[in-house]
Amino acid sequence: MEVCRCSRGLLCRLPRAFSHVPRVRHHHEPSRRILASRLFQPVNLEERELGKEGQQSELSCRSQRLMLQAGLIFPSSPGCYYYLPYTVRAMEKLVRLIDEEMHLIGGQKLNMPSLSVADLWKRSERWNSMGRELFRLKDRHDADYCLGPTHEEMVTELIASQGSLSYKQLPLLLYQITRKFRDEPKPRFGLLRGREFYMKDMYTFDVSEEAAQQTYQTVCQAYSRLFSRLGLGVVKVQADTGSIGGTQSHEFQLPADVGEDTLLTCLDCGFAANVETVPPGQKNCPSCHGTLSQSKGIEVGHTFCLGTKYSYIFSASFRSAHNKPVILEMGCFGLGVSRILAASVEVLSAEDGIRWPSLIAPYQVCIIPPKRGSKEEAATGLAEALYDKLTSSVPGLRGEVLLDDRTQLTIGKRLKDASKLGYPFVLVAGQRALEEPARFEVCCQNSGQTLFLSEDGVIDFLRGQQARGQDARAHCHARSTEQWGIDKHDGSRACETKHRDNRGDRQIAETSVPVEAFTPLHRRPTEVPTRSCFMLKTKERVTKIEKFILLQVGHQKK
Repeated sequence: MEVCRCSRGLLCRLPRAFSHVPRVRHHHEPSRRILASRLFQPVNLEERELGKEGQQSELSCRSQRLMLQAGLIFPSSPGCYYYLPYTVRAMEKLVRLIDEEMHLIGGQKLNMPSLSVADLWKRSERWNSMGRELFRLKDRHDADYCLGPTHEEMVTELIASQGSLSYKQLPLLLYQITRKFRDEPKPRFGLLRGREFYMKDMYTFDVSEEAAQQTYQTVCQAYSRLFSRLGLGVVKVQADTGSIGGTQSHEFQLPADVGEDTLLTCLDCGFAANVETVPPGQKNCPSCHGTLSQSKGIEVGHTFCLGTKYSYIFSASFRSAHNKPVILEMGCFGLGVSRILAASVEVLSAEDGIRWPSLIAPYQVCIIPPKRGSKEEAATGLAEALYDKLTSSVPGLRGEVLLDDRTQLTIGKRLKDASKLGYPFVLVAGQRALEEPARFEVCCQNSGQTLFLSEDGVIDFLRGQQARGQDARAHCHARSTEQWGIDKHDGSRACETKHRDNRGDRQIAETSVPVEAFTPLHRRPTEVPTRSCFMLKTKERVTKIEKFILLQVGHQKK
């Protein structure tokens, strides 16, 4: 530890990894560039500085180890982490993707208090049933509160406090993305299971059970579309309703070795369920009587049909076309935002380096100029010029290019750091940059491809990559607009949406997800990542999981 004296005479202590801060530069030109030397990223921390959960003996999964070693997270207390700048950038991108998908189906974003009064939980009888997982506290007036792990009670009380809604206001889809709290008995696996985490929770209100089912399918399909855009092979499985309750529940599971849930799947018909919902000892599929395969998964999403469980307790109702009060039908839908980040790193990464889904990588491009004092040092200006041209001529790369200006390090050392952090594209100004014409080494980290391109070739290549991503996004949104009747301009329901009767049931078409959507953008559609294929190692068994994904897609089409 080092001691520094502040201007007010106070003493503060900083970890050694944090103590070296480069002097702020005041030239105008470099200030427009994002420089690696100026990013706050504590790396190479000593084992004693990581805390008990961060020690090597406790690093029980790939994502935790890689994110700690790369300086993406830093332990605060068991189950709680600092989210450092790289991770915050990735999470902000993920939140934007979630917001896009929720806006497409008519979701409205709000924020609810994390501190919840105990009376609401006692009315739903969950104050006791939640047990010790609920963080409880008292204020100075001896009133009981809890830190909310979920918000069914609060959102239902909010709706009930407004009096009866009109059936014309329904369906109502409200969601938030905020911190949640759960007193885990043994936090582990880094961001996969912590005491404080980020979650997106949506609560829906409908006029009837049939309308609630339609909304349920709409939100589930939006979740499938989100995971498709991320290139994650997530499987939707039948699940238990647990302490939240309701009449129907599904989990979105990402197959992985470190998953804590056991999944049973049928490769013949596409049936998939959490083992908790299947009678003990059952080996045959309940749909086609085929053999059930067992695997592990990480739960990244959970959906519930709640019925009137909460709306009845809190008297949340609407007025029908006949001006009669009717209890609202509810649904709730959760996405583990911080868990999706960690799970993506877990299943996509190599042992020595992080691989992000392309859409949420903290930075898209890293440029590595030559080492100071090397034979290639003359190419430094070319690397800086390439940075400026990329950020000015490719709109999608503004703010997405990082210049690794730590020229006291070799190119090899910085390449290793770039691999550890998972930039999708790394551009190296090496020996070939001094040739005529100058050529840059382009390392496509997600595909493993290496190219040598001129400056114009690099710009055209990255512009093409950006255009391909935009086309895929536009196609996804166009399909949503066409099939769900969503207005292209404001995301609201199109005027063709009709009420079939006085209950206000909606007519919403089913949608399907193409098999290409289950694979990362950098892979060919026929390639399925082996780490997310139920841990199947041989080519023959990978072919079986491809068949299973096809069956899942076919089941969604039906």
